[in-house]
Amino acid sequence: MTIMKANCIFTSLFVLLLGCESLGRIPERVRYDGHQVIRVTPHTDEQVRALRLLKDNVFVNKVDFWRPPTGVNRAVDIQIPPDYIKVLKGALNALDFKPEVIIKDLQAKIEDELLYNLKQNATDEFDYGKYHSLDEVEEWLKSLQETYPKLVTLIPLGKSFEGRMINAIKISSEHSTGKLSFWMDGGIHAREWISPATVIYMTGQLLSQYGSDPDVTELVNVIDWYLLPVFNVDGYVYTWEKDRMWRKTRSTHPGTSCVGVDPNRNWDWHWCEAGASRNPCSDSYCGPKAFSEVELQHVTNFLAAHNDTLKCYINFHSYSELWMTPWGYTHTLPPDYQLQNKVAAAAVEALASINGVKYEHGSIANIIYPASGSSADWTYGDLGIKLSYGVELRDKGRHGFILPTDQIIPSGKETFAAVKSIGKFIINNPV
Repeated sequence: MTIMKANCIFTSLFVLLLGCESLGRIPERVRYDGHQVIRVTPHTDEQVRALRLLKDNVFVNKVDFWRPPTGVNRAVDIQIPPDYIKVLKGALNALDFKPEVIIKDLQAKIEDELLYNLKQNATDEFDYGKYHSLDEVEEWLKSLQETYPKLVTLIPLGKSFEGRMINAIKISSEHSTGKLSFWMDGGIHAREWISPATVIYMTGQLLSQYGSDPDVTELVNVIDWYLLPVFNVDGYVYTWEKDRMWRKTRSTHPGTSCVGVDPNRNWDWHWCEAGASRNPCSDSYCGPKAFSEVELQHVTNFLAAHNDTLKCYINFHSYSELWMTPWGYTHTLPPDYQLQNKVAAAAVEALASINGVKYEHGSIANIIYPASGSSADWTYGDLGIKLSYGVELRDKGRHGFILPTDQIIPSGKETFAAVKSIGKFIINNPV
């Protein structure tokens, strides 16, 4: 494929896309009838560049790149509205791609997810094998404090933009010296439901296995555990009530009618450089300034206040099955990369021992894509938490963000094995 050929294709696309634009009343609940998710795999650097042009220029804010173009032989997943399916597939074919449809109708997939979730047994006990609304999560957190009063402390971090309390939990035994602590959070990106579900499952395991499982008992006796199941509370509620595919916060800012900021591009470490957008309508919008989002302010204030004991920070996402170290803002590896990657390698080995799922590991920018202003970069770069990670949970794209409920507990079990591996390392090695 020549550059001239590519330029001709892109010029034609701009003309065609003008005919695809349509404006209408925003429905009460956003629907995705007829939306497809397709996969293409670039096999040359030129194809990678072509996909980036499609993403950042021709189809910007028109289609959603679930997995953006990151390199040769790395799959790219694209959610396409019905109006653009013919145009985009035609462009991809002209660029010598062979598009594969992995989700034929996104709305049907969303409704299947809801049906599977409703089919879970309705009992008085909290069901770790289903997705839960924020209200259900909050009730569960309160119940844990009642059930395990000697182990659990509820920590209200502060209120979100829309006024919801952001609640974390501390798990610590009377034997704790307070010298080591470990933080995990989920749900920073609202639509990635498997991340809160996995943090919830691991929280339950730390408590239910304490006193019976020697490894878990030691981990809780020696390490103070801080867990935040739902970081982006407003966005998460919005995915339940209005738009299942919402990613950002729900804040508003002067000068734009577009809502929300990408909360994993808003941290004050090389803020808004590579892999972030200054376009307020972009899903990767870095915000008007670093730490513009009140949710991040609450979390970072807490992390900074406990920095003398924090030895590990993990920010859970989906999807792609990746265990990633800093840096996100640059391909250059950090000074502590050898340690970070060694611990990550042991973690993914432990993870694979449960269900055979094999995660890749490496630095964020090198294994997935550059992403400046990320949580792991800030906790490592600013706070000096060497074992700072961003983790992309299941799966590799067959279901994408709409992961079936029957994968929640397998995801929780294997991720807990990885976390225990890191916990043991922290206990036995100065970090």
